Amino acid sequence: MASPTGTSDAPFGRTLTAMVTPFTSDGAVDYEGVQRIAAYLVDEQRNDGLVVSGTTGESPTTSDEEKDRVLRAVVEAVGDRATVVAGAGTNDTRHSVELARAAERAGAHGLLVVTPYYNKPPQEGLLRHFTAVADATGLPVMLYDIPGRAGVPITTETLFRLAEHPRITAVKDAKGDLFASSQVMASTDLVFYSGDDALNLAWLSVGAVGYVSVVGHVAGAELASMADSYRSGDVANALAVHRRLLPVVSAIMTRTQGAIMVKAALKLVGQDAGYVRPPLVDATQEQIAALREDLITGGLKLVD
Repeated sequence: MASPTGTSDAPFGRTLTAMVTPFTSDGAVDYEGVQRIAAYLVDEQRNDGLVVSGTTGESPTTSDEEKDRVLRAVVEAVGDRATVVAGAGTNDTRHSVELARAAERAGAHGLLVVTPYYNKPPQEGLLRHFTAVADATGLPVMLYDIPGRAGVPITTETLFRLAEHPRITAVKDAKGDLFASSQVMASTDLVFYSGDDALNLAWLSVGAVGYVSVVGHVAGAELASMADSYRSGDVANALAVHRRLLPVVSAIMTRTQGAIMVKAALKLVGQDAGYVRPPLVDATQEQIAALREDLITGGLKLVD
């Protein structure tokens, strides 16, 4: 299924949010809430892509059946006007292949495949893992390089080799090595997306085509504006947006786990995304009070 917003230089779109999964108070997936949040992110927050069932979507605690239903709900809601990328990465290659094939059947436009976590495979293992998933479907693949969670980076040499695969087209980088990634961009056709909201503008400055954001839940329109300004040469305005969003990024990404705080932030802007699932816990009243002040400082409009 072709992406409605992808281009040759930005195959997954430019402003993507790693979407939360709304849960009810008894822990069930709220599928109506899934569609409502997806539409809000695309229609009001200017996201031209969504990542479904990533870590922010609490994928470690959702079943394969739930992932499939969430993906289908998002495709139905916004798949005609936004790129829908399915999180298909696990630390089990066979399971990742199964999720990738299920995502293709459900109508995903692309796959996000994270570095296998906890088991810390060698680079040859990463090469075989990513290749197996990319071989399993006809969908384009975005690698997710996040050694802070996975325990293992995708090295520059491995990225060079993975770039030879015709369906491995992009990298979501949460490693933060701008120089090494610049070398990859200079020597391959891989495109890079910022996977760290604190470095969004820095990534644009070295050639990234966009972001896979968490703060995009509440500041997607601002992030899209920052990218538009930078691409048009208005670096001063891009920098002004970056600085204005500093308290928002700090509030959501540094106080506790991101999914916890972004669900609290959504509620403050009038978009209830429900609860988190254990082992996560909902934000405390103290955290919410501090979050409110930071969102206001960052210029966001909150509901009473």
